[in-house]
Amino acid sequence: MSQTLHFLNDSSLAFPDLSHALSEPNGLLALGGDLSVPRLQSAYQHGIFPWYSDSEPIMWWSPDPRAIIPTSNVRINKTLRKFLRKSPYTVTINQAFKDVINLCADAPFRQEDTWIVNDMIQAYIALNKSGIAHSIEVWQDNLLVGGLYGVAINGFFSGESMFYRASNASKLALIALAELLKESGIKFIDCQITNPFLEDMGAIEISRAEFLTFKDSALKIQLPDNFWRPRQLYLPYD
Repeated sequence: MSQTLHFLNDSSLAFPDLSHALSEPNGLLALGGDLSVPRLQSAYQHGIFPWYSDSEPIMWWSPDPRAIIPTSNVRINKTLRKFLRKSPYTVTINQAFKDVINLCADAPFRQEDTWIVNDMIQAYIALNKSGIAHSIEVWQDNLLVGGLYGVAINGFFSGESMFYRASNASKLALIALAELLKESGIKFIDCQITNPFLEDMGAIEISRAEFLTFKDSALKIQLPDNFWRPRQLYLPYD
């Protein structure tokens, strides 16, 4: 069966059914539209995310399979466990979103062909101001040395990117996020697409159909109004 790429209507927030996503490139669903808060919120609610480079149109994706990390199964090896017990870092939430997203865009392994272009940065800053995008920060004294950011709608958290400038800093951000979510009965973090780092931390791949079932269940979890308030987070070995 032939597959047709869809172009979004600027006057509508509707996305095509995920069954229309291409198999090659895996998960490409649509082109165009904008990065407004309502459209991004609609995308994540349907399990869709934007991902494109500076010279390309906005691309919308829903890959199959999908990468997730079960919050009860974050992999902490013996070396990392030992580091956690003596960690010199402090972990916070939503205290430096702009810094985190800019440092993610400027990460050395991503500089040549970053997808966190300026329009994306501004769009996710707007999401943060709307209470939909959130950051986890890792500090050594007063220096921001690691972190991550993502989008949260009710109990569904979709991770976007992370960075580190000191040993294990991004790992601690991920561990702290998983602990925070697990305490509220949230069973997974959406990682979108896997990579060796995420696999080392416990990421697994599941089918799009299974992911959508998990996502729909997570969307039904209502969190307290102050859940994402800025504060210090504590690691399991603090």
